[in-house]
Amino acid sequence: MEEMFQNLCLLKKEFAQIYSGTSHIQEIIPLKPSKKFPIDEKILNSLHMFAEKNPIYYNSYHDKILDVPCIVYEGDINEYWLNSIKHGSSCQPFYPTWILSAYFLVLMAKKFGVKELIDIGSGDGRIAYCGKISGLVSHGIEIDDVLADLQKTIMTSTKIDFDPNCSDALEFDYTSLKLACPVFFIGGLPQMGGDMLATGIIEKIQSIPNLKKNTCLVFAGSNSKRQLSGNQKSGGWSSLIDKYNLQEITTISLPTVWTFDQTIDTPYIYTSFN
Repeated sequence: MEEMFQNLCLLKKEFAQIYSGTSHIQEIIPLKPSKKFPIDEKILNSLHMFAEKNPIYYNSYHDKILDVPCIVYEGDINEYWLNSIKHGSSCQPFYPTWILSAYFLVLMAKKFGVKELIDIGSGDGRIAYCGKISGLVSHGIEIDDVLADLQKTIMTSTKIDFDPNCSDALEFDYTSLKLACPVFFIGGLPQMGGDMLATGIIEKIQSIPNLKKNTCLVFAGSNSKRQLSGNQKSGGWSSLIDKYNLQEITTISLPTVWTFDQTIDTPYIYTSFN
């Protein structure tokens, strides 16, 4: 599993060097299973279907990168980004991880035995979608109505129900989901208001009897010293991890839209309650 993650980072690095297009966002998905990416063909087809049915992507083409046949997807999120910035300080603009990165995030979470997935700030629903096609009970929580409608469009087109909800994650009633062993993905970097969102979610979890002992939390972090401004441990999440006595399980680094032109990738920190 870890080797696949590393291979994707290498693939992204090579792709970033050779890409000559002008699209606002771009990403790649291998065309078929291979030694570098031994992914079930049905899953791989579902990942491609998400991109094909997602209105943010307007073009695709075949390319071979590091001897891996891939499909390159080009898109534009400006319309959704502009709409998403109107919300409060704990809600960040729409910048997605890569689709294949989303699947790998779910793959790692499943290693820890989770049964349900809740994606907080779910954007276009890609993590919740990947959870659903991987056999988890998935829920997406998105405050922005335009993005929530985008999720519903994708859900209808793909016929994959990943339960998109247009709601403020800090007001949502999580008892209604009847969670037993969930993973919460917290959208947003800590230095951009993500810590406020995470704090509210953690307090919600702690208010539900017997839930936190079986809960996994995943935070998107940053390796940029400029962005972290002193709090450089755990991708910028160390203060919150210490405050709530969370245990760091593992960290994996994967490509995202916002690190496409960077030499480093985005660290995702997996934690649980002590």
